[in-house]
Amino acid sequence: MSEHLDVLIVGAGLSGVGAAHHLRTAFPRKTYAVLEARDAIGGTWDLFRYPGVRSDSDMQTLGYRFRPWTDAKAIADGPSILEYVRDTAADAGIDRHIRFGHKVIRAGWSTADARWTVEAEHEGRSVEFTAKFLYLCSGYYDYAAGHTPEFPGLERFGGTVVHPQHWPEDLDYTGKKVVVIGSGATAVTLVPAMTDRAAHVTMLQRSPTYILSLPSEDALANRLRGLLGARLAYPIARWKNVAVSTLIYQLSRRRPGVVKALIRKATVKQLPPGYAVDTHFKPRYQPWDQRLCLVPDGDLFRSIRRGDASIVTDRIAEFTERGIRLESGDELEADVVVTATGLRLLAFGGIELAVDGNPVKLPETMAYKGMMLSGVPNFAFTIGYTNASWTLKADLVGEYVVRLLRHLDRHGYDQAVPVNDDPAVTERPLLDFDAGYVLRSIDEFPKAGSRAPWQLGMSYAHDVVKLRHGRIDDGALRFSRRPGAGAGRLSA
Repeated sequence: MSEHLDVLIVGAGLSGVGAAHHLRTAFPRKTYAVLEARDAIGGTWDLFRYPGVRSDSDMQTLGYRFRPWTDAKAIADGPSILEYVRDTAADAGIDRHIRFGHKVIRAGWSTADARWTVEAEHEGRSVEFTAKFLYLCSGYYDYAAGHTPEFPGLERFGGTVVHPQHWPEDLDYTGKKVVVIGSGATAVTLVPAMTDRAAHVTMLQRSPTYILSLPSEDALANRLRGLLGARLAYPIARWKNVAVSTLIYQLSRRRPGVVKALIRKATVKQLPPGYAVDTHFKPRYQPWDQRLCLVPDGDLFRSIRRGDASIVTDRIAEFTERGIRLESGDELEADVVVTATGLRLLAFGGIELAVDGNPVKLPETMAYKGMMLSGVPNFAFTIGYTNASWTLKADLVGEYVVRLLRHLDRHGYDQAVPVNDDPAVTERPLLDFDAGYVLRSIDEFPKAGSRAPWQLGMSYAHDVVKLRHGRIDDGALRFSRRPGAGAGRLSA
């Protein structure tokens, strides 16, 4: 016996809890449930348990628009973010609507019935739900495993090898030599965090990344909170940080030489005199071709100055019994090797979609406004910005879904489906981003288009206008009633 709902949300992480909050606030009478494959709220922030796990953007923008972040630290640690998400769910009663241990396998839309039938696995058996609207908030990471390259000789290594995505609770690295392979956000977080107990930590990178030091506390946000209170101060600090990050991004794209010079100057100031800055901190690409890495209060640079950490820029030739032999001929001794080599992308959590019995082939679809799929009715998904905080976009998608559902109710429609019939629209990658984890899997994702409304916007200010205030009935989104149904108002 299947359970029928107005809206079915998949994923109880940052996006899913936010989506549920927008939905229940706008439509207290609509029925909804959140299906979560794991046994806890929090998504990414519950999954990652490695030392020092934290946000890589400020919490004024990573926090929800509707719930001010009130902690003094703007670059927050993982447990604080997890508590924030769980408190949001508990305070709004969302936690009572979450079905834990429900892994969604497939979902099929029926035009005749104007509903989705969703199949999930729970405790080894198949359970079924039906819903008028399906809203995926499952992110785009593969929770089952991270990305680890094939390392020659790995089986000979006598130490411990771990991936940050599956950090062992009992791993003791006290007094041990640690090598962290990687140069992205995870690596620059792990290295200073592990120096408190390790004998020494080495970050081994093939090539450098742009790294910016930011204060862990937002002085203006904290001052405004004291003067105005959290509710009034939060949007001011939020828009200030949006403006600053947008300025840095736009300047990086238009005047990359200026940004490179500024980053290099700041880096030199934080490193020991005579340090080989151009060897270890001069990327081969332009700023924001890949995401910039943030280090709070320069913790990575401080650990290098103290001698607790070092950076080696080289390629791995092979693992040995005692560590890693490099292509230069040098050998790094290691007791523990952390493969911070990236994540795997998984489109829509691997859920199989079908419309009227026809499988949806994601690479053959086009993303409408970066949040719906061409030819797929009553369906939305959340993919955040690559150049700003994820939640900025997640909140806007939640607001748009609310507006769309109101439009359906107001006009008695049963179905809304994006249709791309403009021959002038050409295909683009959904994520136009040069990071390795994107390039490895982007062909498995839907496409974006060359013009609106098929572009995945990367400007929050532009999307505020487009998603929060733009027309719902724009010509590309088509509305209809199920066959044989008359006009009638749906539950509000």
